Amino acid sequence: MPKRVKVTRETDSGRNAGFRDNFTGDEMTRAQFVRAIENGEYPNYHVRDVNGVKTPASNPDGTRNNNLG
Repeated sequence: MPKRVKVTRETDSGRNAGFRDNFTGDEMTRAQFVRAIENGEYPNYHVRDVNGVKTPASNPDGTRNNNLG
């Protein structure tokens, strides 16, 4: 089974900036994905504060294959 969300774009500094929901085909910016996570649409993901920027992250479960990337 494919990962639910895939990173599609990174900034020059390496921050994830674009995402694709592989189940629905929706493309999202970082801000849109953060909002969707906060609204409960992606229960297997959470939001971290990285240097003052809300950043999506997959919930840890011991499986390397389903991390954002």
